[in-house]
Amino acid sequence: MFLQKITKLTISLIILVFSLNSCGGKFGADARKYPPNPDARVKKNIEEGRGFRLMDSIKKGSGNFEFASSNPLWRASLDTIDFMPLASVNYSGGIIITDWYAANMANESIKISIRFLTNEIRSDALTIKVFNKKCDTSMICKTSETTGNLILELKAKILKTAAIYEKQIKSKNFRPYQGLKDNRVKKK
Repeated sequence: MFLQKITKLTISLIILVFSLNSCGGKFGADARKYPPNPDARVKKNIEEGRGFRLMDSIKKGSGNFEFASSNPLWRASLDTIDFMPLASVNYSGGIIITDWYAANMANESIKISIRFLTNEIRSDALTIKVFNKKCDTSMICKTSETTGNLILELKAKILKTAAIYEKQIKSKNFRPYQGLKDNRVKKK
């Protein structure tokens, strides 16, 4: 009898320790992005589509799924280089590599590699490399990495398009905050 009580108590303590250990918050979150007032945080989250509502016109069959197409930076990159054939695309690895592409010149072609460093839309979120291949008449080719305006133009176009996509996503998910339904006293 005494041994059973000790066993139950030990198991309960182990479960309690593991359950309390998993109650950590976000580490490294930027406090400037989150208002200190809880009501303002709730309003911001609900308006951006990250909120949680109970008994509010539940639609069956709807859900929030994360696909590569829901990442604005990824979509913008694919849309920017959609005229080029793709050699390798890996969303989980964060890289897009095109095949060699020659527009009008038969002896010169380019290849683009885009590597994603973060999902946030900012100038250091991706690195772009452009390779140039020049072949002579005897089909001896020389490949080199290009630096110049093309990389800057691609990055600017991708970031601009991604910002537009993100704005569209936020406006689509926007729901006006209805406020609290109970009779709480509002703090001033």
